[in-house]
Amino acid sequence: MSVLTVAVTAASLLVAPTVTLELPAPTGPYEVGVVNRHLVDRSRADPWVPERRRELMVSLWYPALRGTGPAARYVTPEESALILEAQNVTGVPSEILSTTVTHSRAGAVPLPHQNRRPLVVLSPGFTLPRSSLTGLAEDLASRGYVVAGIDHTYESAAVTFPDGRIAECLMCGRADGPKVTASRVRDVQFVLDSLRGGYDARRVAMVGHSLGGSAASAAMVADPRIDVGVNLDGTVQVDLPARGLDRPFVLIGNAKHGVPGDDKTWTDAWSRLTGWKRWLSVTGTTHLSFTDFAPLGDQAGLPIQPLGGTRSMQITRAYVAATLDKHLRAAPGPLPRYPEAVFQNPVNR
Repeated sequence: MSVLTVAVTAASLLVAPTVTLELPAPTGPYEVGVVNRHLVDRSRADPWVPERRRELMVSLWYPALRGTGPAARYVTPEESALILEAQNVTGVPSEILSTTVTHSRAGAVPLPHQNRRPLVVLSPGFTLPRSSLTGLAEDLASRGYVVAGIDHTYESAAVTFPDGRIAECLMCGRADGPKVTASRVRDVQFVLDSLRGGYDARRVAMVGHSLGGSAASAAMVADPRIDVGVNLDGTVQVDLPARGLDRPFVLIGNAKHGVPGDDKTWTDAWSRLTGWKRWLSVTGTTHLSFTDFAPLGDQAGLPIQPLGGTRSMQITRAYVAATLDKHLRAAPGPLPRYPEAVFQNPVNR
């Protein structure tokens, strides 16, 4: 499945006005705070609108002092309308996604020593906003990570800036996968530079869904600051160099995409991952199963996959967290075992 296509699953966002949507609660011991940052790269023209400087919206999730800050909004009503429009969803209130209940506190007081915590950079799928990975971000923050979710401007259905401007998806339907991947690599490097001092620079990971997964491996090749990477069901848009990538990397795919031979880009990438690596597929999943739309679709009565959405998120969270704990916190032992997860490299578990 192409990472440039958000498949049938968009229809699962059709929900009745009376349905209350809520992300699964985080599983870690910490309360979660979130702040939004507006970053402008004065040295770089925007690749899609060259007359503007490249500007990004980034959400930072982090362990927070309990009971501080109001409940965080998932998306604005305007963003909700544009996300639904981008996915050709009609017949529902345009603001429905803005009612989704999160488990973050806006502007909550951070716990001490945030600059000693590992950083995880999240890059969403093409056309999808950074909010689509909120469930994963909240869980990682509750486990003690600082998490930076990036909205890649003009590649997302809607990006709202502090002055009220909304950048819509100019590249939707006409993207060049390698070019978008290369642009995202530069976005990630700029974010790492901009957040310097707010995390432990010796412990950095990148996790991406779909095209964001392609960007994860490309960013690791380009930037040695990134210690470990995870690709969630993303076709690899840029070939890894012949010398290989010698840092830990995990490929997690849906029931079809994760099977060796189904996606030549994964097979080729696998041979050039020369460090610790794992390749697994999750039975009963589809392309968007690794996003918030898995549990939200179930709650709406319109599941996007055979596997339950809450279970899907549980598995995604567990394997991402276990990978990062192993390589950023020296956690002992193998990755967890779930019956739905099929390791495609059984001798290298």
